[in-house]
Amino acid sequence: MSVFLALTALFAGIQPTGPAAAAPAVTPLPVTTLPAHVFAPYFEAWTGESPAALAQQSGAKHLTMAFLQAATKGSCTVYWNGDTGMPVSAATFGADITTIRSRGGDVIPSFGGYTADNTGTEIADSCTSVDSIAAAYESVLTTYDVPRLDMDIEDNSLTNTAGIDRRNKAIKKVQDWAAATGRPLQISYTLPTTTRGLADSGLNVLRNAVANGTRVDVVNLMTFDYYDNAAHQMATDTQTAATGLVGQLATLYPGKTQAQLWAMVGVTEMIGVDDFGPAETFTTADAATVYDWAVAKGISTLSFWALQRDNGSCPGGAAADNCSGIAQDTWFFSHAFAPFTGGTSVPGNDFSLAVNPASAAVDPGGSATATVGTTVTSGAAQQVTLSVTGAPAGVTATLSPGTVTTGGSATLSVATTTAAVPGSYPLTITGTGTSGSHTTTFTLTVKGTPPAGGIVNGGFETGTLSPWNAPGDAIVATPAHSGTHALQVVPTSSATGEAAQNVTLAPNHAYTLKAWVQGSYAYLGVRGGASASTWTSSSGWTQLSVPFTTGASGAVTVYVHGWYGQSAVYADDFTLG
Repeated sequence: MSVFLALTALFAGIQPTGPAAAAPAVTPLPVTTLPAHVFAPYFEAWTGESPAALAQQSGAKHLTMAFLQAATKGSCTVYWNGDTGMPVSAATFGADITTIRSRGGDVIPSFGGYTADNTGTEIADSCTSVDSIAAAYESVLTTYDVPRLDMDIEDNSLTNTAGIDRRNKAIKKVQDWAAATGRPLQISYTLPTTTRGLADSGLNVLRNAVANGTRVDVVNLMTFDYYDNAAHQMATDTQTAATGLVGQLATLYPGKTQAQLWAMVGVTEMIGVDDFGPAETFTTADAATVYDWAVAKGISTLSFWALQRDNGSCPGGAAADNCSGIAQDTWFFSHAFAPFTGGTSVPGNDFSLAVNPASAAVDPGGSATATVGTTVTSGAAQQVTLSVTGAPAGVTATLSPGTVTTGGSATLSVATTTAAVPGSYPLTITGTGTSGSHTTTFTLTVKGTPPAGGIVNGGFETGTLSPWNAPGDAIVATPAHSGTHALQVVPTSSATGEAAQNVTLAPNHAYTLKAWVQGSYAYLGVRGGASASTWTSSSGWTQLSVPFTTGASGAVTVYVHGWYGQSAVYADDFTLG
């Protein structure tokens, strides 16, 4: 029985064995995005089989690769199946993934799974450092250049509140990094379900994501292993579970339309007999019903557990790793679901943006340079106009040339005066082409002792954003809580708006951050050397208060969020005391 076969928060599974053979090092293909609707069955990565070979045999162009986890509880390093002989490297599945992508497909690495969630080796349960968890995610992304990471959260991981919070904080860091480097990235959560939607434990995972400003692109329901001793018609249960999920998502994302909510839904079936037994059997007839329904509803992802089970070699049997337990043709379910993939969201032409080095430290009066590079990620080259924002008083930043053809580069020149205030300042570099815009961040540190007192320009009465890092945001005259100016934070339909300022305070000291806000889903918080936040939705000015304690460095980042898909959020009169 596989680690995924017991996908329920209540019942145990059995650890698989048999590491896959290593493959030679390869050079990954450029990152692309997944189709808007994708069929991606699970591949059991511990069997020693080639995912590229099985993908070709089955006709499934996209695969979900199960699973990544720590080798031992307490570790911050992930391996395939927790096997130290299968590290995250091009030598492990790299050649297979490159082959799959060369055929027009891709893979979705999945973290967790029942065994990891049950033994404390799911990375966010195992590792207590948010930065180290984020580094593990980034390692998978940069090693394999994949467009989506999946988080399979069940069993004990559903009730580990510290792990849930660390995971979402780490994902948010990775999403910020991906956005800054122009890297396409989706995040999916795979969760057990009832026949009417998520249980509260699964819903809490998403609530915490919202609280942390973490974008969840797909919620993938495991529509099997209900273990409720009830009669089941599996295709009908899939539909009622997903309908219940959409209602739950509507409360979390009130700004989304019904079509947008359905586009967040993923469904994973267990083909044939599931772990509970014959009373929960997904039949060949169910496949046609679910396929037609999934197309009609416009869900994001259709999957099943698992590719190695898509055969009828053990009819009348129980749930097993290598067969479905029912009479069926080999690859029947793969062939039934494969046409679901389509509606590609990859733009005809697109590019990425990066800066090297990504930071510099100078004395007041000093200067620094960096190279801003552009890369074609799909389609043909295009003209990209470059700009840089976020320079504080006493700092100038320029780009030369101001326009490049993708594939070309420009020089970022940063100069400071002796009056530049010591501190760290993120400069946002934006590249705008015909396909859209991408950003990357260069962090300038002006050496010296930052001024005491915390937040600078907390009332925005200077009429400028500096030293706030607030791409896309603006200073407005109306509404203002006091004085004549306030901050307008502008989210988009797909990205959280934010204004942030780096502040150096006394180390190991208790503070309270306060600010006045108005708008839907306005978040106030700190991160970095401390982590705390709160939020409100209000049509009038409301003061939020966030107590926190600094760490050994005293450095924190103060921020205000506007939740994506919502209208603008306004903030004014920030104080620290």
